[in-house]
Amino acid sequence: MSRFGRGGRVPDPRAGFRDQREKEPPVPQGLIKAARKSGQLNLSGRGLTEVPVSVWRINVDTPEEAHGNVQFDGTDRWWEQTDLTKLILASNKLQALSEDIRLLPALVVLDVHDNQLQELPSAIGELVNLQKLNISHNRLKNLPEELGQLQNLKNLLLQHNQLEEVPDCMGQLNALEELDLSNNILKNLSSHLGALTYLTRLNLSNNKLKVLPPEISRMKSLRQLDCTSNLLEEIPSSLTGMDSLEQLYLRQNKLTFLPELPNCKLLKELHVGNNQISTVGPQHLMHLSSLCILELRDNKLKSLPDEITLLNGLERLDLSNNDLGSLPNALGNLPNLKSLQLEGNPLRGIRRDILSKGTQELLKYLRGRIQVPDPKKEENTGPVVTAMTLPSDSLVNTHAITTLKTLEYCDKQATAVPDAVFNATGSCSVTTVNFSKNQLTEIPPRIVELKDSVSDVNLGFNKIPAITLNLCMLLKLTHLDMRNNFLSTLPDELEALVRLQSIIVSFNRFKTFPEVLYRIPTIETILISSNQIGTIDPLQLIKLTKLSTLDLQNNDLMQIPPALGNCENIRALHLEGNPFRNPRAAILAKGTAAVLEYLRSRIPT
Repeated sequence: MSRFGRGGRVPDPRAGFRDQREKEPPVPQGLIKAARKSGQLNLSGRGLTEVPVSVWRINVDTPEEAHGNVQFDGTDRWWEQTDLTKLILASNKLQALSEDIRLLPALVVLDVHDNQLQELPSAIGELVNLQKLNISHNRLKNLPEELGQLQNLKNLLLQHNQLEEVPDCMGQLNALEELDLSNNILKNLSSHLGALTYLTRLNLSNNKLKVLPPEISRMKSLRQLDCTSNLLEEIPSSLTGMDSLEQLYLRQNKLTFLPELPNCKLLKELHVGNNQISTVGPQHLMHLSSLCILELRDNKLKSLPDEITLLNGLERLDLSNNDLGSLPNALGNLPNLKSLQLEGNPLRGIRRDILSKGTQELLKYLRGRIQVPDPKKEENTGPVVTAMTLPSDSLVNTHAITTLKTLEYCDKQATAVPDAVFNATGSCSVTTVNFSKNQLTEIPPRIVELKDSVSDVNLGFNKIPAITLNLCMLLKLTHLDMRNNFLSTLPDELEALVRLQSIIVSFNRFKTFPEVLYRIPTIETILISSNQIGTIDPLQLIKLTKLSTLDLQNNDLMQIPPALGNCENIRALHLEGNPFRNPRAAILAKGTAAVLEYLRSRIPT
């Protein structure tokens, strides 16, 4: 008989093992074996819908190889296995964890983030050695009371779940150092959290908190508190007891005034942008001697107190998008200030060319104004009537025309600029025109008479629906401010302004990015926030080699094209307040350089 048997077929030498192979476990035995030696098991990203029983029982059951008549060397002796201390189950499809988790009492790290968990087993309270628990990016709506039994827990990450409340038992986590509750739907916070006296980082951002419990002040070790994007209207005065606080984030709330923090002498960063703060007084600043970063952008500030000079350590001051008409000259004396951001303010009295030269030149200018004593403010008891009094009972400031080369007719709520205003210029070469804060519905036709000298035009806060050709004839124009009008397009003729360096068209009605701006190579600053722009063309923007500031905040950008990262000449890029998903807020908060680097990393290769 043939050695191949009947029919000449070769017998399958693996036939005796086929049944076992058909039931191959979802977790390779090699991983289990390695975990017994190292005490660490990483099962992330394996599409698991449940955790195999062999994982929970890894330190309980005797390995199969121990039952055979097998010789073991020094590295394979199962009875010398290490208890599992680190288990990573992240990025799977787990909907629940078994109560068998109690069979892993030696666990120090448990990571189950990015799953579909809706609840935690009560047995999790038996993991008494646990120090780090990451349950972020799941679907948890509540937490078990047994969580409070984890007396050695130091890091608890619960962000991106559906938690509506935090149980009182959380206050029993005596060793906790980091607690992240961001991106849930919390409406209030348990007062028992005040017992977490070793907590150093607390993240409550992106919830629905209207108040903070006064007991939070008992967190004497807290260094970082993030309450960004909530509904806070005030901060409890007891917060001043947190004398270890170094970073406080209160962006995007409903605060109308700064908190007073007399005991927070270690505070280095205070972020209160996107609120409704209208005043900052000396009492808010006088105790913050260690402050390095003060962010007050997107508020309603009209002035700054001279006491801001007490912040000797201040390195960055962001005052963008407020209502500041002037700056205290004493600001120039801040010795460590490296970045002063002022975009989106109706500043008067400081020439645009000085503002565009950057922080150090501006501070030098402000110091210069201190050295030349300013005349005391006139204590007027009523309007001064002169031969130049106009029918509207307003004055033409002839001193400003002759000395500052500035023609002003602002904040009059007028529907037209009287001819007498233009007549007053005479033969003077006016370089600056300020007709802001009126009710103008068109650009004054006679502005073209100033075409040989004017370089700075401010028509902000009017009702102008379109830029007419008379403005496009101001060929020496370098700065144009048209914020808060009714503009929806810019004319192609604007391309004739070959010296234009900055344009402000925020708070208008643009639905598309004005094409003509791509064709003005001298442009350095484009502020076009708070419109309805849906797309931008990075291939056109990269041609603007002098563009250093681009503000696209609060538009309708659904995505940011990765090619924008190639615009490396941009030094200030503002994208907050748009509905795109990437870059995430954490990347935006790192600043322009980080955003551009992130975008470049997403360019297909």
